[in-house]
Amino acid sequence: MCVGGLGLNGGSGAFGVTGTVWGGKRAEASPAKGKSGHAAEDQDALDLAADWADICQGLKKDLGPQLFNQWIRPIQLGAFNKDSGTLELFLPTEFSANWVADRFADRLTLAWKIARDVRHVRISAQPGRRAMPDLRLARDNTPTRPAPVLGDSGRVHGHATEGASAATDTLALASIGLDPSLTFPTFVTGTSNVLAFNAAQRMAALEAPQFSPLYLKAATGQGKTHLMHAIGHAFLANHPRARIFYCSAERFMVEFVQALRQNQMIEFKSRLRGFDLLLVDDIQFIIGKASAQEELLYTIDALLAEGKRLVFAADRSPQALDGVEQRLLSRLSMGLVADIIPADIELRRSVLEHRLARFTSVDVPGDVIEFLARTINRNVRELVGGLNKLIAYAQLTGQAVCLQLAEEQLTDILSANRKRITIDEIQRTVCQFYRVDRQEMSSKRRARAVVRPRQVAMYLSKVLTPRSYPEIGRKFGGRDHSTVIHAVRLIEDLRTRDADIDGDVRSLLRQLES
Repeated sequence: MCVGGLGLNGGSGAFGVTGTVWGGKRAEASPAKGKSGHAAEDQDALDLAADWADICQGLKKDLGPQLFNQWIRPIQLGAFNKDSGTLELFLPTEFSANWVADRFADRLTLAWKIARDVRHVRISAQPGRRAMPDLRLARDNTPTRPAPVLGDSGRVHGHATEGASAATDTLALASIGLDPSLTFPTFVTGTSNVLAFNAAQRMAALEAPQFSPLYLKAATGQGKTHLMHAIGHAFLANHPRARIFYCSAERFMVEFVQALRQNQMIEFKSRLRGFDLLLVDDIQFIIGKASAQEELLYTIDALLAEGKRLVFAADRSPQALDGVEQRLLSRLSMGLVADIIPADIELRRSVLEHRLARFTSVDVPGDVIEFLARTINRNVRELVGGLNKLIAYAQLTGQAVCLQLAEEQLTDILSANRKRITIDEIQRTVCQFYRVDRQEMSSKRRARAVVRPRQVAMYLSKVLTPRSYPEIGRKFGGRDHSTVIHAVRLIEDLRTRDADIDGDVRSLLRQLES
C-alpha cells in the first residue's frame, strides 16, 4: 500500500511529499480505495511528522546544534509498519547511516517509543542512491578496472582500444568518479572565482605547479566540486596515462575502515600512493577517526615527496576544520588556499546566460534573467536549479516564460534566498556612498548634493523592500507619497539616460545584496 510519505528536515516541522512506502514494499494504490482510507493514511503521515518535529527539538537540546545539524537534521522518515512496529529512517549516505546507527540508535528508538507505538527503528542509507565505483586493488596491486587513457582527440578510450563508443567513454570517466559535464569550458568565471579557476588550471597543466596541495574553499553550491572534476579531466588530457583518484573525505574514511577490518592496509596504502593526482572533496568530514587522519597525513607526505599533485576542497578554511589533527591542518594549508566567494550579480547573470545557450528553443526574456540573478543569490547551484525548473515547467505545460510565471513557480527558492533589507540599512549605505550626513535623509534641504542621494535611497527602498510609498515617505522625514513616486520614476528614467547614475545604483545594489 503506497501513500504520500514525508521528506523531513529534522527539527523544522516542515515536510514535502516524497513517496514513502508503508509496509516496506511499494505497490500501486487500489482504485477501489475510498477517500476515507486515504484521509486516514494522510493523517497518520501528518501525525508521524509532528512526532518527529517534537523529537528533533529534544535531540537538538541534548546533542547541541553542531551534532544535531550534522547527523540528525539530514534524517528522512521512511515507512512505518504498524504490524511489526518498525519505523525506517533514511540518511543520504551509507557512511552517515552507519555513524548514526552506531551512536544514536538507542536514543532514537527510546524517543520513538515514548512518542508512539514504535518498537524498532531501522536506520539505513536512502534507497536508490548511486553506488560508488569499485576501485579496490587486485592481489598484484594493480587496479581491477584499468585507468582511462585519452586518445589524440582528447576523447577517453577504454584501455587504449580504438573506436570505443561514447557510452564506454562515459563509463571510463565514471570509474574514477568524474562527471563528464564538469569541465573548465563549462565553468563560468568572474571576479569572485577567478583565483580558484586559474589555480585549478595550473594544477592540471603539463608543467609541475608551483604549489601543492591546492585547497579550494567555498560555501555549498559555489563551484568547488566543479573545479575538482575539471582538474581531473584536464590532467588526463595533458597526462594520458596518469592515474587519478577522486573521492569524498567520507568515502576515504569508509574505505580506510574497510581495509582495516579486512586486514588489507598494505594494499590500501599502496593504491593511494600510486596515484599521480589525488582529489579529495568535502575534507571537513575527516572527523573522529584519528587513524584515518594519520593515514591521510602520511599519504600527503608520500605523494608530495614524489612530486605528485593533490587537491582538497572544503566549505571552510583549514584552520576552521573541527576535530582534525594539527599536523594534518598544516599539510592542508601549506600549498595554496584559494577562496571562491559568493557570486556577485554580474557572475550570476553570466551563469544564467551560459546555461540558456543549452536551451535554444526556449525564449527567456531579459527581465526574467535579471529577476533570477537578483533574487537567487545564495549559491550558483540554486540559481541554475531555479532556471532549470522554470524552463522545464514552461516546456511541459506549453506556457511562455515570463516574470509572473517565475514568481509563481519558484516561490520556495525565492523565499529561501530573500534577504530582509531595511530602509534604515539603505539610508546608511547611501549616505556612506555619497558621503552625506545621515540626517539629510530626513531634512528639508533641497541642495542637489543632498536631493539626489535622497532620491536614490527612496528608489532603492521601493525596489528592495515591500514597503508602500506612504511608508517610505514617513521614513524620509514624513514626506508625502507623491514625493516618493516622483523620486522613483525620476531615478528609473535617469538610469536609462545617465551612465553615472546607473553605475551608482548598480554599486549600491551590489553592496546591499551582498
